[in-house]
Amino acid sequence: MIPYVREIEFTYGACDQVSPLIRRVVANNPGPFTFKGTGTYIVGQGEVAVIDPGPDDPAHLAALLAAVAGERVTHILITHHHSDHSPLAGPLKAATGATIYGCAVAGHEEEDTGEVKMEAGHDHDFRPDVSLCGGGEVSGPGWTMEAIPTPGHTSNHLCYALRQENACFTGDHIMGWSTTVITPPDGDMTDYIDSLQKIRAHEFTTLWPTHGPPILQVTPFIDAYLTHRQERIDQILLALADGPARIRDLTPKLYRDVDERLWPAAARSMLAAIIHLERGGDIEAGGPPGPDTVYRLS
Repeated sequence: MIPYVREIEFTYGACDQVSPLIRRVVANNPGPFTFKGTGTYIVGQGEVAVIDPGPDDPAHLAALLAAVAGERVTHILITHHHSDHSPLAGPLKAATGATIYGCAVAGHEEEDTGEVKMEAGHDHDFRPDVSLCGGGEVSGPGWTMEAIPTPGHTSNHLCYALRQENACFTGDHIMGWSTTVITPPDGDMTDYIDSLQKIRAHEFTTLWPTHGPPILQVTPFIDAYLTHRQERIDQILLALADGPARIRDLTPKLYRDVDERLWPAAARSMLAAIIHLERGGDIEAGGPPGPDTVYRLS
């Protein structure tokens, strides 16, 4: 069972000092994908970095500029291109002259138009000034951060490790309040599991997700995240042991205790796991991966 952490105290628009080097301003965009809202982090003093400025919201931009009054924003760091993370980067750059860092997504995904939306939407215009797709290091007075490629939630997801506090800003890769959505084709379960293990190996003291409170028991939390994913994968294998089936057949069986309105979302999550299993040779597909394709054990 995942030991979720969901308690967080804040006031929208206020700037809170949450560690010696980190301040946080939460945008007023709560929702099913953002929890209480986008937590934008400010790192350092004097010359600072801003991580995930958030949605294109003039009130949030004003709050961020008030928080850094008298300081210089030198770096704008983006974890990924979803619309609750990156759109404010452009207006913040225009106001401060800072450089935008991140990883541009390859290709152009379709917007989520399903019965149950899986994400807050895509920022198709996101293009960083400096690419960190292969990793890299950025720094300012008293702070140094390493960009860690963590594809899975999206193909271009990055986490940022703050060396001075042995902490990591995890975007949507690891969240304390919820599991992470993996939606093909841009989301990839194999990459996601590999990226979880990569972050686990760093043995960080604290994780700072973009949504929700920090995760302080890092290794047990990531272990629980990994266990949850494996349990879902094992459920699919066990169901296919009864014979070939389609995703639309498996969804009511494996999610019988879940509200039927959420079954379309469950089916898309199952698709990510099935692609992972097919890639590993555990199952065979009777055609391109999809809800009507017949899957069987290898």
